[in-house]
Amino acid sequence: MADRPTRRGAEPSRRVLITGISGTLAGMLARELEKREDIEYLVGVDIREPQHDLTRTEFVRADIRNPLVARVIQATDVDTVVHTATITAPGGVGRARMKEQNVIGAMQLLAACQKSPSLRKFVLKSTTAVYGSDYSDPALFREEDTPRIPPKSGYAKDATEIEGYARSFARRRKDVSLTVLRFANFVGVNMSSAMSSYFSLPIVPTILGFDPRLQFCHEDDALEVLGRSVLEEHPGIYNVAGEGILYLSQCIRLAGRVEAPVPSPLASFVSGMVKRSGRIDFSPEQLRFLQFGRVGDIARLVDGFGYEPQYTTRQAFEDFVAQRRLRGVVGRSDVVRWERDLYDFVQRKGAERFAAMRTDS
Repeated sequence: MADRPTRRGAEPSRRVLITGISGTLAGMLARELEKREDIEYLVGVDIREPQHDLTRTEFVRADIRNPLVARVIQATDVDTVVHTATITAPGGVGRARMKEQNVIGAMQLLAACQKSPSLRKFVLKSTTAVYGSDYSDPALFREEDTPRIPPKSGYAKDATEIEGYARSFARRRKDVSLTVLRFANFVGVNMSSAMSSYFSLPIVPTILGFDPRLQFCHEDDALEVLGRSVLEEHPGIYNVAGEGILYLSQCIRLAGRVEAPVPSPLASFVSGMVKRSGRIDFSPEQLRFLQFGRVGDIARLVDGFGYEPQYTTRQAFEDFVAQRRLRGVVGRSDVVRWERDLYDFVQRKGAERFAAMRTDS
């Protein structure tokens, strides 16, 4: 986040609270904000300590699900809250705990913000997953578009509910500026996500007959947009991603991986196998994403917010591949053996499914 003159109409924040400070993006944001003289005070809230070496940011060990978070906001007298404390995959915590952290945590935080007379800005890190994934999707999702089939599970459903609570809060507190940033899938040397783990697999399972359009957001662009949302006035909802698209098959080739198409009836079996390996925590909505993809329109980001991403979708993904050194991470013999094992598994499950259908009939 480079130093720059304040834009006309900008109102730099002086006292900032960041939730989920142990997260990668939140820590990077705090580290950049620490460099600015116009930031008087920074406080990070989380139940885990920050990963980054922060010097000016005061760390408060607190759970945003606890109503006591209101005391933190009141005691620090912050004027800006940046909410990044969301869990994107159940992982070891389980789906119930994930929903509690995401939805109940956001409700408690917004209730605390409701009571804060000093608050003037609320920035929400959201996701384009709120649009869902469906065969009837538009070519580009605009911010005002709603999905034909709303997300029914996982992080996408949580994010949809959180946005709803944030909009309700903004209607009650008209003196508070609300910025909602719907990020596409992150890629970068520092960011870890289900998609970055997916493309790090030596053999990448895909769904037979589908080649979805994908969109990525480079971590540098994500950091810059978050920072500007804190320092400048940008109320509204914005899709944040690199320009252009990549097809899944293109991504696999760029990453130098081996594609393993899986029939859709067996996709859940394969995703379960990958999940049990501990490398990726696939969810139902992510499987739909690998079928139909999703692309957001970034015209409002460029024209309304005033920021043109430094990286296109292709450039962001190519930089991710180069930084992670994905090419040649395994020998060709290993790739062939793992691919054979995967196909053996698929054929075995297919035979079992066919046998069960014959028995039932």
